[in-house]
Amino acid sequence: MRKIFRSILLLSALLAINCACVLPSNNIRMLPDDIDPESLSRLPMIHKGDLDAEGRRIFEFIMGTETDTPNIGPAAVSLYNPKVAEGMQMLNQEVRYRSVIGRRYTEVAILVASREFDQQYEWSMHEDAARTEGVPGVVIDTIKYNRDVAEMSKEESLIIRFGRQILREHRLDTEVFAEAVALFGRRGTFELAAIMGDYVMAAIMLHAVDQHLAADRPALLPINE
Repeated sequence: MRKIFRSILLLSALLAINCACVLPSNNIRMLPDDIDPESLSRLPMIHKGDLDAEGRRIFEFIMGTETDTPNIGPAAVSLYNPKVAEGMQMLNQEVRYRSVIGRRYTEVAILVASREFDQQYEWSMHEDAARTEGVPGVVIDTIKYNRDVAEMSKEESLIIRFGRQILREHRLDTEVFAEAVALFGRRGTFELAAIMGDYVMAAIMLHAVDQHLAADRPALLPINE
C-alpha cells in the first residue's frame, strides 16, 4: 500500500514539473508580427552610426553623446528625418519646460492631449510626471476617466475644457478663450494650444507606428473607458 502511495506522489510530482515546463510565463509578452523587438514599434531603431554627420549631430543634440541608441518613443521615430527630429525636440523643450503657464499646468495639458487621442505610450509616460509636478489625483482621474470637471482649480478646469472642446469639436468658444486669457494671458493661451498641439503631433506619430511600452512600464490608460 505504501509503495502504491509513493508511486502516486511521484507521478503527481512529475506531472506538475511537466506542466510547469509547458505553461507560458506571465512575463513573456507577445508582440504583433509587425513590431520590431528593439524599437517596440513598426519602424526599426535608427542608431547613431546609421546617420550621416549632420544626422549624428542632431542625434547627439537630442540624446547626448553617451549613447548610440535612442530612447524608444517619439525621439526614435522622429530620427527617420533628423531635421524633423531636431525641430520637434526644440519645440518640445520650449513648450514643456519654459512655458509661462508653469510645469504643473503644462502636464495637465499634456494629459488632456494624450487622453483625447487615447495614446497609451504618451499617457503612461506622463501620468507620473504630472504627479511629480503636483497635479492632484482628482484632476488626473477626471482626465483619465473622462469625467466632468469638478473639485479642482479654475486653471485646471479651464485647461481640460479648452482641450476637450478643441480636440472634440474643432472649435473654441469665445468665452473659453477669454477665460484662458484672463488666467494665463495671451502668451500663455497661445502656449497652452502649442503644448497640446505638440503632444497631439507625437500621439499621431506613435499611433502610426503602433508604439508599445517597454515591458517594465505598466499601461496606465484605460483605453475603453
